[in-house]
Amino acid sequence: MGFGSTRITRQFLGLSPEQNRHTNALRFTDSNGVILYRQPPAFNPDTFYLEKKQLVGRGYLDQRDSLIQQPIDFTNANNLPLEEFRMMLQTVMIPESRQAEQRFRLSEDDYRFMYRYLSQYPSETPFPKYDTTEYYDSYVKFFFRDSTHRMPPHVRVFNKVGWAYGFLIDASYVVDFKNGLEFMLAAVIYVNKDGILNDNKYEYETIGWPFMYQLGQAIYQHELTRKRTRKPKLDMFKVTYEKRDANDKRPVIRHADN
Repeated sequence: MGFGSTRITRQFLGLSPEQNRHTNALRFTDSNGVILYRQPPAFNPDTFYLEKKQLVGRGYLDQRDSLIQQPIDFTNANNLPLEEFRMMLQTVMIPESRQAEQRFRLSEDDYRFMYRYLSQYPSETPFPKYDTTEYYDSYVKFFFRDSTHRMPPHVRVFNKVGWAYGFLIDASYVVDFKNGLEFMLAAVIYVNKDGILNDNKYEYETIGWPFMYQLGQAIYQHELTRKRTRKPKLDMFKVTYEKRDANDKRPVIRHADN
C-alpha cells in the first residue's frame, strides 16, 4: 500500500523472533454468538534482512531493574517512520488523495467509526469511563496540550500518538470548523538527557510536551492567517460523539496504559 519501510513483526509479549512469526487464532461474533469472521493460527515464513542496526541510548534497565551498560537494540522491533505514519493518517482522513490501490478497504460506516474514535475526548467516552481529571481532553492531543487541559470548542484533532522510551510522537489532522481551516502535522521528539531507557526519567514535562505544544500552536496560528484560494469542505468531519451518562455510578479509571 506504499508503506515500504513500515514493519510490524513483534508482539509485546516477550517472545523470540521465531515465536513472533506465529499469530493466534481469532474470531468475531455478534451478540447472539453467531460467528461473523474466523481466522486460524498463522505462520509467517518470510525472512527480514535488516542491514542497519537501530541502537538507542547508552544503557537501559532490564526486567529485573538491573542497569545494562549498553544501548537497547531495536533492530528487530516494529518500525513506523514518521512520514509513513503521517501518510497513513492522510489515507484514513482523505482517502481520495491516494491512489485507489493504496486506500484502505473501509466502508462509509468504517470511516465514521474511525473519525469518531480518532477525535473523541475522554470526557465524552462512556466506556472506558476515564477519570477526566487525569485523562483530560487534551491528554493525547500534544499540539494543543497546555496547562489549561482544555481544547478549543470549535477545533477537533483526529490523531494518534506514541509515548515511550523518551519519545513523543504525534500525527494529527486538525480541523477548525469556526474558521474553516484544516492542516496536517506530524512530529517526533526524543527527550532522555541521561541516555538511560526504562528508568522513567524523561523530560516529557519540561521539554517534550512544551515543544509539541509550541510547534502545534505556531502552525495553527500560521494557518489562521494564511490566505486560501479554496475553502476546505469539512462537513464530513462533523461527528456525533458519545455522551457520559450522569447516572453511571461505575468507578472511574485512573490508571491506564498508553
